[in-house]
Amino acid sequence: MVINGRFTNELYGGIQMTEKNTDLPRFPEPYWRSALTFPSFSKLDTDLTTDVLIVGGGITGITSAYLLAKQGVKVTLIEAGQILTGTTGHTTAKITAQHGLIYDQLITDHGEENAKLYYEANTDGMKLIKDLVEEHSIECNLTAQDAYVYANTDEYISKIQKELRAYQKLGIRGDYAENIPFSIPCKAAVIMKDQAQFHPLKYLTALISTILDAGGTIYERTTAMKIEDGDPPTVLTDTGHSIKSNQVIVASHFPFNDEKGLYFARVHVSRSYVLGIRTEQEYPGGMYYSADSPSRSLRYTELDNGEKLILVGGDGHKTGQGISTIEHYEALKDFSAQYFDVKDIPYRWSAQDIVTPDNIPFVGPVTANQQNVLIATGYAKWGMTNGSIAARILTDRILQKDNRYAELYDPARLKGVKNILQDNADVAKHLIKGKLAVNHKTPEDIGIDEGAIVKVDGDKAGCYRDHDGQLHIVDSTCTHMGCEVAWNSGDRTWDCPCHGSRYSIAGEVLNGPAVEPLKKIR
Repeated sequence: MVINGRFTNELYGGIQMTEKNTDLPRFPEPYWRSALTFPSFSKLDTDLTTDVLIVGGGITGITSAYLLAKQGVKVTLIEAGQILTGTTGHTTAKITAQHGLIYDQLITDHGEENAKLYYEANTDGMKLIKDLVEEHSIECNLTAQDAYVYANTDEYISKIQKELRAYQKLGIRGDYAENIPFSIPCKAAVIMKDQAQFHPLKYLTALISTILDAGGTIYERTTAMKIEDGDPPTVLTDTGHSIKSNQVIVASHFPFNDEKGLYFARVHVSRSYVLGIRTEQEYPGGMYYSADSPSRSLRYTELDNGEKLILVGGDGHKTGQGISTIEHYEALKDFSAQYFDVKDIPYRWSAQDIVTPDNIPFVGPVTANQQNVLIATGYAKWGMTNGSIAARILTDRILQKDNRYAELYDPARLKGVKNILQDNADVAKHLIKGKLAVNHKTPEDIGIDEGAIVKVDGDKAGCYRDHDGQLHIVDSTCTHMGCEVAWNSGDRTWDCPCHGSRYSIAGEVLNGPAVEPLKKIR
């Protein structure tokens, strides 16, 4: 039966079937990974000693490895899955210091000097990318673009105007407009000139080649499980092997060693969504971000045939919380259809972001007592510039060089106590809610391509039935701190609403802080 354009559950051959009448791609896959050949690396199969161990194969980890290897440092990088499949592989890849309406707030919270320092840090992150592209002649679709934050409600006009005044105070080259070159409603916009966009994986793949040429070593499918204190520290892996190193950089997005720095209590985790659409309309250039809620993001990238693929993003929410996640993709599809003549939607994907209480990343020693274990996290959707300057901050520290941004990004700063308390209360609410929730579904109630929490032998479990009718049943208790996971229908994953860990239908860890998989029941 079809209701409002969607198929409802029906019995088919004795099995409950679930199909969605949608023109969205069946499976989420970022455009960046299409039509590219990536290097592959073996799993760690021996104990190692190295100068610097880097955990995480995204923009921070790879850039750090590059900067150190070029200086003759013996570098080893390990990645739990495959390199470039994490948040960096799911970005919209805007290279910009315009991070929403942030500078007026930074002036209020941190003063003009630190607000300007944040702008300069991200501008230097952009410059680092541009310099490396030029130095190595990297073909990665790098183009200059102006960046816009626009408002379509009266409430946000004054906020846009305040942001422009903040630009003027900080010496940021900006401009003001009352419209944008789309039919999208706009009452005010603040423009940051001379920003950029690129293909992030073409860029980072080129850096990987340079790392290997300089003697660096990379291992995939090798998960860091624990860091043992000592001089030097030792990282234990899921392969049963250990790595001793003078310095450890944890660039795994969410620090897997979060228990000592209590990072699970100091950040929150959110997801946002992207559609790649093709349209008959000519895209006018520029990168756009709406100040109003729900957020919307626009930029284009050029396909191999010269055609432009428009990336429509937004609809963010805390991981594991809110409405059925496929509805976020549907919301972006509806937005696209309203303002663009959409030919088709060849790509969809989502991304995970870590947000700190004061919206400035944590980059530096994990705790005051662990100066040889460094972390980088909390980019809050702006990982291209923040991730690049984070690599510079960390590698300067290892190379014993001063870095003018180190204090601003220092994880030891104490800001946003109110937010921390609010986030912890939110975690407690979801922990209790998950444990007390009553569920009467059984595995037999689950239809094709449907996932839900069910009862198995009196205990809660996560159950998904694939397109072949096979059931995949896992323990629904997150292995990080015991919250109950929720089904993510948009990406077909199990997501933790407390600290953002994500698992595949088979229980494998996709995003930390969890390092142990969900127990497989069936």
